Amino acid sequence: MYDAGKVIVGIVLFIGVATAPLWYDTIAGKSAQAPKLAKAADGPCVEPKEWMRANHMELLDHWRDAVVREGEKDYKSSTGKTWEDMKLTGTCLKCHDKARFCDKCHDYEGVKPYCWDCHVVPKKEVR
Repeated sequence: MYDAGKVIVGIVLFIGVATAPLWYDTIAGKSAQAPKLAKAADGPCVEPKEWMRANHMELLDHWRDAVVREGEKDYKSSTGKTWEDMKLTGTCLKCHDKARFCDKCHDYEGVKPYCWDCHVVPKKEVR
């Protein structure tokens, strides 16, 4: 039992390191604030804003499958409105700017979407 002090110090250090992510924001300050996104052009979105924040990738995956695999062109939203031309560049980017909307949020979240592997970057974004 001569090493009891070392064991206790080791346990305290382990608990401190293991719980650091939980209390770090309290001591060091708030985590990074979400980016301020550019407002979309006037007009309704295909789905409500909160739903789109949480589910836009699932919607785009559904659109990809419906258009490419099943040949569908129209999308009927939960509000009952039918949208023609079911595609990222033909619907979403008519109102949202890729650099000031999509890229800001994806960079903040650390997400690398693969949309532009197939889609052509809008002309105003070509560098």
